[in-house]
Amino acid sequence: MHKTSAWPLALVYAALIVFASLFPFYGWRAQGISPEVFLWAPIPPPYWTGFDVAINVLGYAPLGFLLALALLRTGWPQSAVPLAALAGLLLSAGMEFLQIYLPKRVPSNLDLVLNAAGALSGALLAALLERLGAIDHWSRFRTRWFVADARGALVLLALWPWALLFPAAQPFGLGQVLERLELALEDLLEDTPFLTWLPVREEALQPLSPAAELLCVALGLLVPCLLGYAVIRHVGRRAVFALAAVAVGVAATALSAALSYGPAHAWVWLGMPVRAGIWVGLVMAALLLALPRRACAVLLLLVLAVHLNLLNDAPTSAYFAQTLQAWEQGRFIRFFGIGQWLGWLWPYAALVYLVLRASRGEQAS
Repeated sequence: MHKTSAWPLALVYAALIVFASLFPFYGWRAQGISPEVFLWAPIPPPYWTGFDVAINVLGYAPLGFLLALALLRTGWPQSAVPLAALAGLLLSAGMEFLQIYLPKRVPSNLDLVLNAAGALSGALLAALLERLGAIDHWSRFRTRWFVADARGALVLLALWPWALLFPAAQPFGLGQVLERLELALEDLLEDTPFLTWLPVREEALQPLSPAAELLCVALGLLVPCLLGYAVIRHVGRRAVFALAAVAVGVAATALSAALSYGPAHAWVWLGMPVRAGIWVGLVMAALLLALPRRACAVLLLLVLAVHLNLLNDAPTSAYFAQTLQAWEQGRFIRFFGIGQWLGWLWPYAALVYLVLRASRGEQAS
């Protein structure tokens, strides 16, 4: 019997909630007041919106769903819902208590109530789906489509669309961290003798040419396709998966653009090099449909290395920097930690997964 993917997804989602709740992680200070003072504040607080209500409920619903699902699939059917709801409540309470020490965050008892309600609703939904047999249908679907040890790949594939929601300088360009990492290190080492240890670029980063942008888009779409191929046996199912992956990637990127620039600009990123890159990515995915699973994993390592090298040899534009600033300072601050860390770390997590998978060797089907 295969292991459930719900546990790692729940842990990843809990970590992302922590990032979103405590971002930007600096300015910690004690105010000389009790950290639980927010518990006794009037409900509702003076300033709140429908958006705040919705995001606090919806933000914790997936956590409750995943925790309850994991407990249901590992032999805790009676206590799955209360344990998942309690875990969501305790996590939310911890985040609200810590926010009293952050100048840019405001703890709220209403947030706590809504977060707990979201976790409970997600857990109840998981229990309902289990009772209706939907979870068993998914288990049978997974058995037909994927190999037994596909859990790591499925977790990465489930997180890929969420990683695309954070604005990227290049469409499907996850993992572009070198420039920001260099700037962060310079700020960290400023006024110290270690600043001179940092390597100095002889030439400034150059923007991608249209041909390089096309290749970058194609490789960015090929990555999830190859990751799926590495755990899917049947060629026909691989073809369906590739088409679905490209469609989800395009939709997630359009949603990201709509959130960043407004619904009227949801497709501004779809220029000629990007459109050509999407078609090239589809053609490459079609040509590799029959590739053995082990070869898919090896090729994916190469594709990831080339893709990351292309991205990190290019700068981010000033216009893109303004977009990031809008995310940091606007209502998207609640999503910033989630999307930022997913967008930065997803391809590197995929590299680690592939290396660990190769070191274990492929299990017998």
